[in-house]
Amino acid sequence: ATEIAELPGFYVRIIPTASSLFDLSKLNLSTRNNVRAYTKDGINQPTPRYNNSILEDMFLEENAEYTGSTFANWKTLQEALVLLKVWARQRTSIYSHDCLNGYLISAILVFLTLDSGGSIINRSMTTRQIFRVAINFFATSKMWSKGLVIQPMKKRTISKEGIAHLLKTFDVAICDVSGHVNLAFRMTKSAFSELQDEAACTLNCLDKCRDGGFEELFMTKVDFGAKFDSCLRINLKGNSKVTALSFCSDDESWRVLEKDVQSLLQQGLTDRTKMIRVLWRSTPSEWNIMDGFSEFGSSPLIVGVMLSLLEKSYSLVDIGPNPENRDEAIKFRKFWGEKAELRRFKDGAIAESTVWETETWERHTIIKRIADYVLSKHLLLRQEDLTHVVDQLDFCLLVGGQDPVSSSGALLEAFDTLAKQLRLLDDVPLKISTVQPLDSAFRHTSVFPPEPHPLAYEKSSQRLPNFAATCVRSLEVMIQLEGSGNWPLDPVAMEKTKSAFLLRIGESLEDRGMFVTASEDEVNVLTSGYSFLLKIFHERGLVVQKQAGDSNIQSAPSEDKELFFRSQHSSMINGLHGIYQAYGPVVRLAKRWISAHLFSSFISEEAVELVAAYLFLRPFPFHAPSSRVTGFLRFLRLLSSFDWTFSPMIVDINNDFNLKDEKEINENFMLSRRSYEQNPHDIEPAMFLATSYDKSSEAWTKQSPSKSVLKRIASYAKSSAELLTNLIIHGQSGQYTWECLYRTPLSNYDAVILLHKEKLCRPHHVLFPAEIPNGKLVIQGKPSNDFHPYMPLSKSVVRSLHDTRDKLLVNFDPTAYFLRDLKCAFPVTFKLWHDSIGGDAIGLTWESSKKRGRDEDDEAMLDPTSILKEVGDVGKGLVRSVHLLKAPKLE
Repeated sequence: ATEIAELPGFYVRIIPTASSLFDLSKLNLSTRNNVRAYTKDGINQPTPRYNNSILEDMFLEENAEYTGSTFANWKTLQEALVLLKVWARQRTSIYSHDCLNGYLISAILVFLTLDSGGSIINRSMTTRQIFRVAINFFATSKMWSKGLVIQPMKKRTISKEGIAHLLKTFDVAICDVSGHVNLAFRMTKSAFSELQDEAACTLNCLDKCRDGGFEELFMTKVDFGAKFDSCLRINLKGNSKVTALSFCSDDESWRVLEKDVQSLLQQGLTDRTKMIRVLWRSTPSEWNIMDGFSEFGSSPLIVGVMLSLLEKSYSLVDIGPNPENRDEAIKFRKFWGEKAELRRFKDGAIAESTVWETETWERHTIIKRIADYVLSKHLLLRQEDLTHVVDQLDFCLLVGGQDPVSSSGALLEAFDTLAKQLRLLDDVPLKISTVQPLDSAFRHTSVFPPEPHPLAYEKSSQRLPNFAATCVRSLEVMIQLEGSGNWPLDPVAMEKTKSAFLLRIGESLEDRGMFVTASEDEVNVLTSGYSFLLKIFHERGLVVQKQAGDSNIQSAPSEDKELFFRSQHSSMINGLHGIYQAYGPVVRLAKRWISAHLFSSFISEEAVELVAAYLFLRPFPFHAPSSRVTGFLRFLRLLSSFDWTFSPMIVDINNDFNLKDEKEINENFMLSRRSYEQNPHDIEPAMFLATSYDKSSEAWTKQSPSKSVLKRIASYAKSSAELLTNLIIHGQSGQYTWECLYRTPLSNYDAVILLHKEKLCRPHHVLFPAEIPNGKLVIQGKPSNDFHPYMPLSKSVVRSLHDTRDKLLVNFDPTAYFLRDLKCAFPVTFKLWHDSIGGDAIGLTWESSKKRGRDEDDEAMLDPTSILKEVGDVGKGLVRSVHLLKAPKLE
């Protein structure tokens, strides 16, 4: 193949043919050997694949001529062929040496026009109809099991016995126009299974996607990293199993090893997977024929694994044969070696088995452990030769080497205890009818769900550690009271009544042994190791709020509307996580990424959850992800490629929407884009997220992110997606590591504030301590002695548990208060970018003079260092240093 310099990416491929060089009788697929060294016990073996490759060259011109004559003067068939080729090329694992190519697609289309193919395609069909018929044929036709013959029935030269032999010899049979060549002799069973799966997914996409799925089917790359739930790279260079393979065999030695790896993994992973795909692109792309075979096999072998139901995939035990089945038991023990053991199960059955003991939060690594064990044992591979992409991003979710999600069970028990106590209260004027948790920790999407605090238990004695966190995050809980007609209609009076109820509830809980901190603004209950923030939701508040909005009364109780949104959102996300177990880990990685790149100020965690939910509900052209890394990659791609300006993201979690709902959403969206022509840079919401409880995108993205911020987020997501794809397929290289996905360049800001890490409320959540940026040091500050993130709990210090509890700071975050003070002091001077989860750096970008608005502000901006010194003074005791990187532009 020669690339034409004037047309990059365009190749002219020169394919030699040999139509009259060989005697057909010497190339019989069932009996003749044409590779003399290919023997068994000294007897020459048939070489059907080698023979077929020669026959392919001999009849290439005849087949090309027949195919060309079929396509001539048939425009819709030609266009359908182009569509099918684009569709296949976008799917890298089926457009490969062992599956489809453009020539094979055209041959299959020709078959479908013949009477032997049922004349499924005819000249009355449109391009789109032909495309759909072909895809449906790939996915569902039973003709594949009988073999395809590209000959009209009346001119058929191959016998039924001949077709049967092809089917017995090869995984897939497509007999050419001559009756001598199997055009699909390279296609493997696993590749064909994947082709059928892709075609079935495409049919689903055609039916369910807007515009017939054009974007999903023809414009979206379905590559290895994004398609499979996990990818495994195997370095086989210098491996003894490879060097022992002979070049003189019927099949290429690389293809033999592909089949060996496929077989081993299928035997080891059993029903934990629904698809395993092994590909070894043994010819380097820059290979020169003069180099010979020395560079062949230098690139790694790639394995894609698609998981079945996660209950199966993450099972701790594989059950093998009954020991009474002696032959099968011996095979099992031979395959698994020291991992095999005889076990008695709860139902009394005794069977050979393998056990993969692991912590609950590490169960997603079981597939990796099995694959690594099997390949190391049977292919004599070293651990460093195996790179299985499964847990490489776990580092950003761990605290002290463990995932805090492991304590979620204790959290749910604590909530259940509180809910039960609340419902049993009988000394409150109105009984509590509903208790619902609203915090993301209860819906499995919190990056760091809180762990039990030793001072948040009841009076029962707890063994205290030497130190405990000073700050406790309180988890929001919504309660509803039974109905009553005595509620006031005045918004302010309604809020005062709620406060009175909350204070009374707090007193009642305190009488029952719980520790309560109460004020008119909030009531926090410490019980079972956790702190809960109680909120009362009253439906009448929604009505009052709407009436207040209509009459421009600013004191309307908008809290009720927010609680309503959060209640509906929590219920839906909980339901989604029950269906897709990978959803929670994917969201946690996504939220950590959003925070790590300092976007916490601009996009709410609920918005992140909805974008991730869209991946699972509308996964086309993929299946819904079943692993955290794949789901995270797709999240980044979706964030960067979605057409936010001209399309609403409709998240239909419960499949509730009908045509009327979609029409209402589209009308609301068009209304939000009414100002686009006048001012394309100032549209809101820039990110339109529609749900069944919020068809106007009011809840989470009405004010933020702005279009400029969303553009920045999309740019970061695109860069991270490209890096992640490269890491999955090629691995770490030099400075480009997995950690880079969560390191943000501080040079992209106009000024940077560095904080004292030891003065953050949770310093152990900081992923990478910020490095001092290149810029002018404006101010340095010493850490305050007034706040420490950890308090001592030794017996000499803790004389009274009650007094020590009083030192707990509930919902206190010095960074959040510092940001609030900065926004009050400098409302239009700059934007603040920060990491709400665990960051010790804050980025500043100067606002435009248009947004600042006043001429005197421009005069102040002439000396940005004085502004930044004020910033340092506002955060005195917390701010480590302030650095100026770029002066503001004065217009």
